[in-house]
Amino acid sequence: MSPALARAVPAFFVVIWATGFIVARLVAPHADPMTFLALRCALAAAVFILIALAVGARWPTTPRHWFNAFVAGVLMQGCYLGATFWATKHGLPAGIVALIMGLQPLLTGILSVPLLGERVSGQRWFGIVLGFAGALLVLFPRIGEASALPPAAMLVALAGMVSMTLGTVWQKRTAASSDLRTNAAVQFIGGVAFLLPLALLTEDLRLDGTTEMWIGLVWAVLGLSVGAITLLLFLIRQGAVAGVAALLYLVPPVSALMAFFLFGETLETVQIAGMAISAVGVAIANRP
Repeated sequence: MSPALARAVPAFFVVIWATGFIVARLVAPHADPMTFLALRCALAAAVFILIALAVGARWPTTPRHWFNAFVAGVLMQGCYLGATFWATKHGLPAGIVALIMGLQPLLTGILSVPLLGERVSGQRWFGIVLGFAGALLVLFPRIGEASALPPAAMLVALAGMVSMTLGTVWQKRTAASSDLRTNAAVQFIGGVAFLLPLALLTEDLRLDGTTEMWIGLVWAVLGLSVGAITLLLFLIRQGAVAGVAALLYLVPPVSALMAFFLFGETLETVQIAGMAISAVGVAIANRP
């Protein structure tokens, strides 16, 4: 990959990842969440398997390598996504979900020291905290939407944030030499293994087949699962996980801009200020 393209990867990742909130809003009335996510992971696994076979990519060579990728998939694709959708379905406002998920860079920075031996500099910590403050300002007008927050949904969302953090650390620790395409295929198989039993046990497997559902599914598979996850795995491999996690602070501002243009949602002055603060924080956290 050329240096110029490598520098552009973080921006591409943030924009694509931010569309996940748009997809969730689009498909929510048309599909049961675990059913939708299980199908998404199954189709994404199939796409990565076909790509790997077409290019002759190297598959894991030991049971341990298969296990490592599978665990990362359970944590990052199964637990994280499942918790996000479940909490939203059970009454937790999207702004609160995003705020809880915004704790991930802080937890990642804390865990990367003992688990990965990474040194998180004072500059990076400052950028992480500043990015969180900016994300909080972007989400501030939405926080008051819920008069009473459901405790179970709060706990599930928090568990999802922890799962994504652990999955990111696990991926960095175990997959340094694995092929990104085959690693992703096994990850999505892990996601299916976690999500499908939940769908079978708790849902009616509803997919209404509307245009909105199909558009959401196609983008969720090709854009989010194939595109964004590939970029995320590349970023984790190339950089410190605390700096990579800090990129997620740019997701709420970008999502808010998308909602402004697509759904006519308003943007308040405090949100615009938060976007600028988040951008500065991420820049500081990822500066050499």
